[in-house]
Amino acid sequence: MELDVMKKKNRKFMLFWIALIGITGFFMVITKYDPIKSFTSIPKAIVWTLTNFYPNSNSIEKLPSILSKLKETIFLSIAATTTASAFALLFGLFGSKTTKINNLLGVLSRTIASIFRNIPIVAWAMILLFSFGQNALTGYFALFFVTFGFLTRAFIETIDEASYESVEALRATGATYFQIVFQGVIPSSIPQIISWVLFMTETNIRSSTLVGILTGTGVGFVFNIYYKSMDYNSASLVVISIILTVFAIEITSNYIRRVIL
Repeated sequence: MELDVMKKKNRKFMLFWIALIGITGFFMVITKYDPIKSFTSIPKAIVWTLTNFYPNSNSIEKLPSILSKLKETIFLSIAATTTASAFALLFGLFGSKTTKINNLLGVLSRTIASIFRNIPIVAWAMILLFSFGQNALTGYFALFFVTFGFLTRAFIETIDEASYESVEALRATGATYFQIVFQGVIPSSIPQIISWVLFMTETNIRSSTLVGILTGTGVGFVFNIYYKSMDYNSASLVVISIILTVFAIEITSNYIRRVIL
């Protein structure tokens, strides 16, 4: 009996890989993708990077302006994350099975969060460009909408998992809705909520670079200018600055998580 089950599993496993290889081969033919050429071009790409994509004395002179734009990107990301977190917490309370006011509001909150979460940030940036043009407000709203959708979903799950027992105990004592929220839900959920906010701050700093290329703001726009003008040395300095900033933010976030969790 166990042998037959193993044979069926192995057969399904083989069929899966055959189908996957077949689909991959089909699309390689359609797109005219040459895997051999792509692998053989890797050494050339490495050589080009080492010989062209590095900071020099001229690019170092542009460091103050790069850091100024990087600071703008960081502040924009933090502003979008914090404001979206406040709205997400409100919708998370409405959408949670533990703290929902009624079924209609719960379904509406979950639906809105799903819509905002599933539209990619690049799509939001392109949509908002028609309304606001290339400015910081476009980047802010693109980051805000995606962050709001993601955090609403995360907060709903956090509230459902972390605060069910405390909410039931408070309800048994006749506590009001606001007493339940501020004395039961928030205290039991706050470590995970802060962790999610820190995660989205890190993510938004990465995403805001790409958004900046589209919206003409921040360090992403500076990188785009240098790259298109073939000033690869300055463009490499922008990339290095972004990488170091992301590492610094991640180290800070990990330290805060160790403290609160």
